[in-house]
Amino acid sequence: MAKVVTFGEIMLRLKSPGYERFFQSPSLEATFGGGEANVSVSLANYGMETAFVTVLPKNDIGEACLRELRGFGVDTSNIVRKDGRMGIYFLETGAVQRPSKVIYDRAGSAICEAKVGDIDWKKAFDGATWFHITGITPAISEGAAELSLEAVKAAKELGLHVSCDLNYRKNLWKYGKSADEIMTELVKYVDTIIANEEDFQKSLLLKAESASSVEEGELNIEQYKAIAKLAMDTYPNVKRVTITLRESKSANHNDWSACLYNGKDFYLSRKYRITDIVDRVGGGDSFGGGLIYGLNNYDDEKTALEFAVAASCLKHTIGGDFNRVSVSEVESLMKGSGSGRVQR
Repeated sequence: MAKVVTFGEIMLRLKSPGYERFFQSPSLEATFGGGEANVSVSLANYGMETAFVTVLPKNDIGEACLRELRGFGVDTSNIVRKDGRMGIYFLETGAVQRPSKVIYDRAGSAICEAKVGDIDWKKAFDGATWFHITGITPAISEGAAELSLEAVKAAKELGLHVSCDLNYRKNLWKYGKSADEIMTELVKYVDTIIANEEDFQKSLLLKAESASSVEEGELNIEQYKAIAKLAMDTYPNVKRVTITLRESKSANHNDWSACLYNGKDFYLSRKYRITDIVDRVGGGDSFGGGLIYGLNNYDDEKTALEFAVAASCLKHTIGGDFNRVSVSEVESLMKGSGSGRVQR
């Protein structure tokens, strides 16, 4: 049976209530979230064996975070505890033409201060078949970047399949190294890439001809097929490329789909028109979790892709970073049950 290990930073998430601006009222909603942890939670909800690896502070906030992850069934036994703080991100949810806003406060967090050798990867990968990481983790500090590279190298040496969501975050690359310096090396150890068009351009310096702007909201499918092929030609170790396709009409209305290229076949998913979005944060992570589940549990990549897109569609209806849905709920949407009628 597949076992998936993920590695990255989990943060304290502080969100203004509803659609309020920051401190419009004197309260913030406190939960937890982070790219790789979000993937592990999704997989645990689907009944897969999954473990999350990170570095957490030795304090009550770190303990609360551990309880939250364990409550979902995520294995936390290889999480390292150190002195320090937990990273924080503040979220203001946008509406209509006002975009959502994220402010990071994660400098000097326990994982930012971690270094090569702090995590026993052989122990962490014991019994695992799949390792997942994102481009967020190597962006937060030089030590985290070195740990990320150490992790993917160890995973490949032990025969694990490695997936990476490139997840470019321009506000994080502040410690003197550029995204492309780190990510072009890390991707040499990756089997499955998850990305959007900006990720390819900023993280790997790959750009297809006639690339369109992210803000234009219109898709050129041939462009995505071309950039997926370019990525696989540039990195022969990569076995497949998946690209999420978000058409942003407003903060509340997105069209959502994805494509997958394996070097031979190109698949385009069903498109979901998502209106009245509850929370899009974690949408990409829910796609990643759905894709990993699908590739490990279905016989063909097209079905795996459809599962991932449907899972992510449902995440847009759920507040918080975590995608709190089951396999049966995702499969029901895949089969066309998207009316929202009460289930009795």
